[in-house]
Amino acid sequence: MVPSRAQIYNFDEVISNGLFPIRFPRAGQLTQDEEWCEVRIQGKWNRIRFHDYNEVYKIPGLYETIFYRTLRCNSPTKVCQLLSESLAELMINPDRLRALDLGAGNGMSGEALQNLGARKIIGIDIVPEAKEACLRDRPWVYDEYLVCDLAKAQIDKETDQFLSGYGFNTLLIVAALGFGDIPAEAFITAYNYIQSGGLLAFNIKEDFLKDSSGSTFSSLIQQMVQEDYLQLESYRRYQHRLSVTGTPLYYVAIVAQKLKDLPRGFKTKNS
Repeated sequence: MVPSRAQIYNFDEVISNGLFPIRFPRAGQLTQDEEWCEVRIQGKWNRIRFHDYNEVYKIPGLYETIFYRTLRCNSPTKVCQLLSESLAELMINPDRLRALDLGAGNGMSGEALQNLGARKIIGIDIVPEAKEACLRDRPWVYDEYLVCDLAKAQIDKETDQFLSGYGFNTLLIVAALGFGDIPAEAFITAYNYIQSGGLLAFNIKEDFLKDSSGSTFSSLIQQMVQEDYLQLESYRRYQHRLSVTGTPLYYVAIVAQKLKDLPRGFKTKNS
């Protein structure tokens, strides 16, 4: 069965979508980064915390079953649709994109970009299991997949030379900002690998863009726009997925144009 938006899940109900039966905790006060479920694998119920990506990616089909078939996540499609509309307005053919997919995970975001017509895509993630899952499930998506921490003060020379020389004109980040998955330092490093005039396509939880959210990323984006590092092109609110209680979670998809590099050691005003 497909859960309704108003449905409250509990342990008395087992949902079978895809490969694995799933049950969710009773309605409570879990924040989004605390969410978890239980999944029956080989006859045994296993507790899975959503943000323990290394554990989720190890099991073929588990990520898709939890987030896409059951909780109806559609962010890769939504972000890439908005990018496609911006490309059409700017009269840019998707096959001209040279994209860096930051927080690439198991390749679903890169696959959505590839479906638009992009042919040059590099994936990067800090989690080794993400690369393993992508090469296992979607080996056709990326030209290269790097496991690297872009938040480090110094990137190893070989990786830096490769990323600097690739000629990126697009940065894609899907469902990886705002919860500490990708820190501001990593975003800034990736941003500076993109050519000036290139495009950024990303999403962020709606609450994180509000002044009262205290989000470092929100402050960073606002400051980049105010100081003419970024020019916003498109902005769309949409339902990212359902929470474990069936409540809609709203995100904002954004497409922006890079105007210039950020200086080394750039700090937000709230840092």
